[in-house]
Amino acid sequence: MGSSNSTRSVEQVERALARMAEVEPLINSICTPAPDARDQAAARDAEQPRGPLHGVPVLVKDNIDTADLPTTAGSLALADVPHPSADATLVRRLHEAGMVLLGKTNLSEWANIRDDNSVSGWSAYGGLTRNPYALNRSAGGSSSGSGAAVGAGITRFAIGTETDGSITCPAAFNGCVGLKPTVGLVPRDGIVPISSSQDSPGPLTATVDEAVALLSVLIGTSYELPAAESKPLQGKRIGVPRKDYWGYSAHADGPAEQALGLLSAAGATVVDNTDLPPIGWDDELLVMLAELRAGLAEYLATRPGSGLRDLADIVEFNWEHADRELPHFGQSLFEQALAGPEVGSPAYLAALDRCRRASRADGIDKVLAEHELDALVSPAYPPAFLIDHVNPEHAAGSATSPAAQAGYPLLTVPSGLAAGLPVAVTFWGGAHSEADLLAIGRAYEAARDADNGPLPAPQFLPQI
Repeated sequence: MGSSNSTRSVEQVERALARMAEVEPLINSICTPAPDARDQAAARDAEQPRGPLHGVPVLVKDNIDTADLPTTAGSLALADVPHPSADATLVRRLHEAGMVLLGKTNLSEWANIRDDNSVSGWSAYGGLTRNPYALNRSAGGSSSGSGAAVGAGITRFAIGTETDGSITCPAAFNGCVGLKPTVGLVPRDGIVPISSSQDSPGPLTATVDEAVALLSVLIGTSYELPAAESKPLQGKRIGVPRKDYWGYSAHADGPAEQALGLLSAAGATVVDNTDLPPIGWDDELLVMLAELRAGLAEYLATRPGSGLRDLADIVEFNWEHADRELPHFGQSLFEQALAGPEVGSPAYLAALDRCRRASRADGIDKVLAEHELDALVSPAYPPAFLIDHVNPEHAAGSATSPAAQAGYPLLTVPSGLAAGLPVAVTFWGGAHSEADLLAIGRAYEAARDADNGPLPAPQFLPQI
């Protein structure tokens, strides 16, 4: 995986910086480069290796606190205020592992929770991130820059966050691996919040093994998978939830059907039509907006000298700076959050209970138990949609909402190119099933590469 045990950190960072200079004018994935990246690398080379990722460059989404770099969530409201007073725990763990922080990645502003009609990959602070496979296509959201930077080969390791789709979508759109861990597995302090019941930071990487290595750093414990065998998935049972999670995109379905054959050839028993009951959006949105209002006030209280102390202050700031903050879309969800139920209210508690019951006991847990499954698999997303600053974005379907409401993990692995754009499959599991998902994902990735070779590198085409 290119650790400093085989290649000096200075050489790895110089390659990353050269690639950044080459492709960043096209994709705009990094909103704040680290000015001391070379110095960090030289310091790492002067040390004994701290672990497998010692000296390896990593990028961090710009809603995660870094004491030495701005943390803005893409908003001008947090751009011209003092930096956070301390690194988020996960950033501290990256440093303790000897990784080199290459910079902060752009994101969909406020992680895509500001307005119903947002532009994925756009923020007032960072501008617009583009897809390296086709520059007129979306990089997805909200971890847009992290996905695009890994997809473009700037670095093989980046950190994103997911509330509902924000790692899975950019991983699928940009042709990289994305892991949303079980909520709470990776520390969440020092992260600009949306939802305490759904937010989860996690890796975006070039391969599944690299996701394993980065997850090990994030959780502070070595995360080992069993050695690969000729039939690595022997004894595994993988379900296919056809209803609602297949059939919305022929482009995504084709490679996903091929994936089922590869999983079977690797020894897995594929169980078809393991469907989940329908799951709603209204309750999830109510919960997210209530938790946003409370969580954002708690987070802002940790920021020195901002003068912004709650969501109402942010809304007022945006109106006062509408020419720069609101040129493409408004802040309807922020305003809805201010008017909606609060955390602890009967409406909130009832909605949270319905979300958890529908997604867990009546949803993922029930299907896994009834069919004796280790995981579920589905297409992740359709190919990346066109960037559009005028009309609402439209993705025909995705695999994320049940796991989002449940707080359960998802692993997204590229499955091929369709119409010249990456598509992916997503593996779902129950709480703390990361080891199973990663073992399945690694076996699938190896079978995919043996069958068709790895995903072709992006060509930065002007349009598709």
